[in-house]
Amino acid sequence: MNRVIGYIDGFNLFFGLRDSGLRRYYWLDPAKLIANLLKPDQSLVGTRYFTARIGSNTADPDKHLRQQTYLEAVETLPGVEITFGQYLSKPKSCRRCQTTWTHSEEKMTDVNIAVRLLTDAMDDAFDTAIIVSADSDLVPPVQVIRQRFPGKRVIIASPPNRHSTRLAEAANACFTIGRKKLADSQLPDQVIKPDGFVLQRPVQWR
Repeated sequence: MNRVIGYIDGFNLFFGLRDSGLRRYYWLDPAKLIANLLKPDQSLVGTRYFTARIGSNTADPDKHLRQQTYLEAVETLPGVEITFGQYLSKPKSCRRCQTTWTHSEEKMTDVNIAVRLLTDAMDDAFDTAIIVSADSDLVPPVQVIRQRFPGKRVIIASPPNRHSTRLAEAANACFTIGRKKLADSQLPDQVIKPDGFVLQRPVQWR
């Protein structure tokens, strides 16, 4: 049986869904998504989910709470490992009009994915890696894996409304995740934590 590990770039997937008007699919089960992408001769042996905790946002003060609820739900899933990067905010200004604002961006996810991909390849933890991302910064580790481990395959599952030609060309194959796969990979509306606390799908994601 061909062993598969999934590597999900949480922010790349989120923005792909957002820009496609697919908010109803935010409540996603990462392991179920990868499992729904497998071929009959493949077996899922692990799912790595990469993200960063966002801060509060005056324009949407509950945004970080929705993310926290989702992450707590994902943490209940067996076989899913979450790796956190950083979410940094810094002031920016316009020299022409002197307007200032706060710009926030996620950091370290591409590096974390690259490190884990290479580590898992060296440990012979997978035969096929499925990467859910369209971040071209992942081209170098994909190229290294294909050069150093020619028996292993790297497949790119691009989020909706996201594509990187360079990343697709570096991998063995590439496809875009369709709506049905997303719809079939949702968490239940209620997720019960080990301590009995019930997590609810945010009403904004229905």
